Amino acid sequence: MASPVLTDAFIDSLESSVAELDRAETLPPACYTDAGIYAFEKEALFNHEWLCVGREDWVKEPGDYFTTQIIGEPIVVARARDGVVRAMSSVCQHRGMLVAEGKGNTRGFVCPYHHWVYGLDGKLVNAPAMERTCDFDKKKIRLPGFKVETWLGFLFINFDPDAAPLTPRLAGVAEALAGYDLANAESATTMTGQFAWNWKVMFENNNDGYHASKLHQGPLHDFVPSELATFPEWSAQDAGFLRFNGTLHPDASFNPTQRAVLPVFPKLTELDRGRMTFANVPPTLSLVLTSDVVIYLILRATGPETMEQDTGILVAPGASQNPGFPHRLEMIMTSAGKIIAQDMHVDARVQMGLRSRFAPRGRYSWQEGAQGQFNQWLVPRYRAAWNRMKSKTATPVAAE
Repeated sequence: MASPVLTDAFIDSLESSVAELDRAETLPPACYTDAGIYAFEKEALFNHEWLCVGREDWVKEPGDYFTTQIIGEPIVVARARDGVVRAMSSVCQHRGMLVAEGKGNTRGFVCPYHHWVYGLDGKLVNAPAMERTCDFDKKKIRLPGFKVETWLGFLFINFDPDAAPLTPRLAGVAEALAGYDLANAESATTMTGQFAWNWKVMFENNNDGYHASKLHQGPLHDFVPSELATFPEWSAQDAGFLRFNGTLHPDASFNPTQRAVLPVFPKLTELDRGRMTFANVPPTLSLVLTSDVVIYLILRATGPETMEQDTGILVAPGASQNPGFPHRLEMIMTSAGKIIAQDMHVDARVQMGLRSRFAPRGRYSWQEGAQGQFNQWLVPRYRAAWNRMKSKTATPVAAE
């Protein structure tokens, strides 16, 4: 869908959002509401960036699979008999029916419509009553596959077969998170929700330190004051960025005691235990890391003003074996749930405000450093995609 908003002048106007933070403006409201810009983002971002789809421990055993979707693309992730994790379109290559839903363990994927059968590697195994179809060769048919990469236990896919590897561009983030040993962390719970706001509204709220001491003021959050936020430098080559937020005491955690109630991740340094860490891998993954719990948010855009999100909890290996684990986790989830409810109320109202003719391009506080970093990730990708689109539509000059 073409957008009347999307012009050279609009793209040029984004440069003010990547200025130094004390001079920068927020993104134009149309970036959060316009259907044409969302369509443009599919090419500018989602078709070429690494997208988090889940955790590797969701497919521990051969035959394990789960399904998900992003920008309207149905996806199935499965561990095949050879132990390799593969990500594929879950669209049957016959008539478009989905061959998999939900999650589970299976020997293969059977399209419920006409019973075409695909292996865990995506290859077509059987297609009933196709022997009279001219030039039909089942060996040439398979579910379209995507590149897959695992980073700290998180599974990422890329629709672009020529995409550069992700892990080298997250070396700085991985180093900062090393003490959590996330690849071996234990999954405690996961939930999925649908939301009526743009994915960037959610992503920006997740990494915004400015609002924390205001919106979340009270005993569940006062021990993480906004004025103790810091924003490590990052480069344009990096695929993610960080925010650290000092705490008023070590091992601070979101529960009524304000301190860790589950086993602390055993490899954390004293520095790690004196702060909370927020890690962002746009456009799909945000992490909130405390001494005893890691909250991860997997964002999945579904439209210009809608999205889904998988929210999960990671704990130290073996933490769930503690007899008091369910009750202690409930303490954390109840407190975190109250904070999340405040955030979601704001997200919904922000989306409403961004639709208004009076919606501004505002200015940033120093406590919004991660927003500036997000803009520095986003805007160059917008500009590059815009230039690609213009070059494809440019009229060739006739040779004389």
